[in-house]
Amino acid sequence: MLNRIIRSTNNLKLKHKLLISYIVVVMIPVLIVGVGVTAYFRHQAMERAIAQATNNVEKVKTRTAMMLRVPSDISDMIMLDRELATAVKTEYPDVLELTKSYLNYDNFREFILQYREISGIRFYYDNPTLINNLEFIPINEGIEQATWFKQAMESKRIGWFYIDDAEEFPVKRLSLVRQISFEGTRKSGVLMVIINQEELNRMLQQEPFETLITDDMGVVVAAKNPSLVGKTLGELDYGIDLSTQQKETLQVESQGEPAYLVIDTLTPDSSMNGLRFISVFTTESIVKDANAVSLMGLFIILLVLLLAFIFVYTVSFLTTNRLLRLSRHLNRLALGDLTVVSRIDGQDEIGQLSRQFNYMVESIRRLMDQVVEKTEQNNSLELAQREIKLKMMASQINPHFLFNALESIRMNAHLKGDQEIANVVRRLGKMMRKSLEVGRENIMLKEELEMVSSYLEIQKFRYENRLKYEIDVDPSVMNFRIPPLIIQPLVENAVVHGVENKEDGVKVVVSIRRLEEMLEVSVKDNGMGMTPERLEEVRESIMASEESEKNRIGLRNVYQRLVLTYGEKHGLNMDSRYGEGTLIIFTLPLNL
Repeated sequence: MLNRIIRSTNNLKLKHKLLISYIVVVMIPVLIVGVGVTAYFRHQAMERAIAQATNNVEKVKTRTAMMLRVPSDISDMIMLDRELATAVKTEYPDVLELTKSYLNYDNFREFILQYREISGIRFYYDNPTLINNLEFIPINEGIEQATWFKQAMESKRIGWFYIDDAEEFPVKRLSLVRQISFEGTRKSGVLMVIINQEELNRMLQQEPFETLITDDMGVVVAAKNPSLVGKTLGELDYGIDLSTQQKETLQVESQGEPAYLVIDTLTPDSSMNGLRFISVFTTESIVKDANAVSLMGLFIILLVLLLAFIFVYTVSFLTTNRLLRLSRHLNRLALGDLTVVSRIDGQDEIGQLSRQFNYMVESIRRLMDQVVEKTEQNNSLELAQREIKLKMMASQINPHFLFNALESIRMNAHLKGDQEIANVVRRLGKMMRKSLEVGRENIMLKEELEMVSSYLEIQKFRYENRLKYEIDVDPSVMNFRIPPLIIQPLVENAVVHGVENKEDGVKVVVSIRRLEEMLEVSVKDNGMGMTPERLEEVRESIMASEESEKNRIGLRNVYQRLVLTYGEKHGLNMDSRYGEGTLIIFTLPLNL
């Protein structure tokens, strides 16, 4: 499947590849991100609106609770009012006495003047001698059948009702209703404290969304829109039964549009029922601004994508056109036309290819002109190589002759019982063979030590007791690879300059040990040593760029190979004292 897709892609023209890549990599992801961001903004706007509505309902609930506290406290004070008990229980013989009593009792009016939260106070009592003056109201059959009156007479707790009466001066407001009993009589009256509708509505005017307050019967007792007061939730038709909802956020329809409805309830202290708070806002009103911004953003995105598409198409057209011109030039070259010249301008990669193409054509022409000359030179080289091979074969005769002669001498000494001579000849032949194999880059340390050991044995045979030596090597580094002939010249220098300059002989100590990540090699002798001046001359001679002293060629060669291979810090360190001997030390890194 993957190979098929790759083949199909390779078959497309470059212009189409660029356009498809732009659509897949840029246009589609940008549109997806734009739609996702728009949806996210809409969701965030709805979440903020719901949170705001919930918070607003909570604030309205708190302010309403504080407002309802006033009529509740007034009802507590009226319950203890003895003047009220006297005024309503007295059976008046005539209207004059009743009028005097009404004029003398002004507590209700004082409460109304003192507290703006209430607009009226009424007391309902079963006394036929009372006359309805909108404060003291005798109970009749219509009042007895009212729902609020029945519930008040059945409970000692406070009730909150929207009084929708049909009297000459109807209440039509949220009111506190409470049963009040008097001592010495079995009769009870009902106190009604009427809430100031303007104050209640004014509290909702500041809300950003439509906010309602209803009693437990579903009647609107206050609203941001005052025209809704007195209507029921059924009339508002939210498409859902709200009578059982307590504290929720619901998705409903308001006037045929999707909306959200936030509900909360309040039951004041010592109350038999409570109030329900409802905040309604349509989805369209919340996401309108977000939709406007999203549409503007979408328009800008589409405009940018269109301009980018035109730009990509133009660039792809110009690019493919230049590549087609270069392709035609290559076809002419493939057919053998060496006079073709590419004239594609520009400093980009295609322009560079055009110039490189011209360079290539020029190079091919030059190469074609050189073919005949090179052919003649190759014939001459073949003849020269044949002569070199013959000379190389001739040069190999002498080393093989020497090895064979030394081997014959060793066998002859061995047969005659002279083991010492046979051993020395064997070591000499081994050293010569190793010297001829120096062409390898690196050898193992144990191979280098074999040459050192062979050299010392040969010299010991020569100088007998005047030469002593000791080789101390850490066994763990025997297989470490080092440059060939890097230790043997130092040992040779110690033997030659030690034995020849000291009559009682010399001892050479070769020490190789491992120091963390370094290999330390030291060659020490107890020969005559050097004066400080001579030591300085030797140091300068081995570090010089040209050969200055024939006898120091070996040391100079070792120093230069160490420095070129491992760096200045791994060169030779020489220390010598006249009459005591010489010490040469160098190090090799183990981590290479």
